[in-house]
Amino acid sequence: MKGLIGAIQFITILPIGKSAPFDPQKMVPFFPIVGLFLGVLLALFDQVAIRLWNPSVVALLDVVLLIILTGAFHLDGLGDAADGLLGQRPREDALFIMKDSRMGAMGLVAVICGLALKWGGIAGLDIHRSLLLIIVPAYARAGMIFGIRFLDYGRPGGGTGLDFFKEKIGIIAFWGLLIPVALSLLTGWRAILLNAGFVFIIAAILFYYKKRVGCITGDMLGAMAEITEAGLFLLVSIRGIL
Repeated sequence: MKGLIGAIQFITILPIGKSAPFDPQKMVPFFPIVGLFLGVLLALFDQVAIRLWNPSVVALLDVVLLIILTGAFHLDGLGDAADGLLGQRPREDALFIMKDSRMGAMGLVAVICGLALKWGGIAGLDIHRSLLLIIVPAYARAGMIFGIRFLDYGRPGGGTGLDFFKEKIGIIAFWGLLIPVALSLLTGWRAILLNAGFVFIIAAILFYYKKRVGCITGDMLGAMAEITEAGLFLLVSIRGIL
């Protein structure tokens, strides 16, 4: 239970329990569960809001709610990662730029595009809307576990994510991913697209990170969550999918 509370306190601004000890090894398996909590809150809000506004406005409010609930934690990582990785800078320069708290033009563009894609995807949801609002955030947080498991940390001297890499996590840490995968089966054939899309997005991100800088940082983990979330929402909103 301490691992779950710690993960909630780390990823969100939700006031859950007393301050839990910072134990990354116990927190990591609960990342998808935190995503489910976020998704449930999002779906409940969405069901109320859809009775008051049209889908486009509700999608915008949904995106804003996710930003609020996470304290823009992942978005900050997306902006910093984009500033460092996009372009032709050498590895060390890219890692150095990501440490800068200021956001550059590339980071701003990446954040705007990411939010726009997420808004478009949510606005296009129809059948299984509430279920997809619940499980997509879970997939997005589960994706970060793959980054922790399969890439080395890029700042051994220090950094926000260093503690998550001090010990190699085992395959058992992925147990939380089984829950959104099981829930996805309730969407019928859309589950195939959802899970295949998740595998493709995560594999593509890890391949790019490995090729670009050969490592991962806390900012890059946050970028993984945002890219996965936006990509899956956009994917499952494609028209004509049963």
